[in-house]
Amino acid sequence: MSTFMANANNIERRWFVIDAAGKPLGKTAVKAAEILRGKHRPEFTPHADCGEYVIIVNASKAVLTGKKLEQKYYRHHSGYIGGLKEVQYKTLMATRPEKAMELAVKGMLPHNSIGAKSFTRLHVYADASHKQAAQKPIVVD
Repeated sequence: MSTFMANANNIERRWFVIDAAGKPLGKTAVKAAEILRGKHRPEFTPHADCGEYVIIVNASKAVLTGKKLEQKYYRHHSGYIGGLKEVQYKTLMATRPEKAMELAVKGMLPHNSIGAKSFTRLHVYADASHKQAAQKPIVVD
């Protein structure tokens, strides 16, 4: 008997939708990263991209526990001297909640070509409506 190895040819990708309303941002991101990576599947293969598509709705209604809204910052650097940019998560969640969710999910994916390819299958929306109704996504609790 041979061992089954998943690859791009024999994987059927499904669509999942996750509602982030009232749930912690990190817990929602963990579930999304797990589905994007394909770890929920019995045929998961670590060296192959066998993940699914994920739609996250109501990203603006996700909550940050504790004092993270005031104490947590999103930092990035332009590469030039004095080019450090800081945005407080209170501001980020008010202006671009999709970006906050994408940053959380991206940090939980592997930092290689499989993680980059998996990240392209993530779709985040600030409100309850999404454009992928034709794909008939499966609702995740």
